[in-house]
Amino acid sequence: MFFKKSSKVNQFRNFALLLVFAGIAIMYVALLFRAHPILMTLFMCIGFIAVLLSSGVYLWVGLLSTKVVPVVCPNCSKPTKVLGRVDLCMHCNEPLTVDPTLEGKAFDKKYNRRSSYKSQESKDHSH
Repeated sequence: MFFKKSSKVNQFRNFALLLVFAGIAIMYVALLFRAHPILMTLFMCIGFIAVLLSSGVYLWVGLLSTKVVPVVCPNCSKPTKVLGRVDLCMHCNEPLTVDPTLEGKAFDKKYNRRSSYKSQESKDHSH
């Protein structure tokens, strides 16, 4: 994997930042096509749409951040946000969970899927 692990909120923010840079780069490439107004307009519009999409992602992340569970990381003692049942600390990448049944288990993103939660729940009720 080329990217280091980070919290889900940071991953969404990084994606939005990538969209901003990609949109600006596409609009910059459009300047190379000054002799072809249709191509230039096409690239400018695509770049502008990418920048607008990044604004939408930032808005969505901001709304999502209001619903996440704020916790204090036991490793670095800094406040962080947990999105879902398991997440990583935004500062030190320590695996965190808000589900007591997952404490002590190895970190796996699949615990955030509903199918994983339902299968875990059925196993707990069968014992």
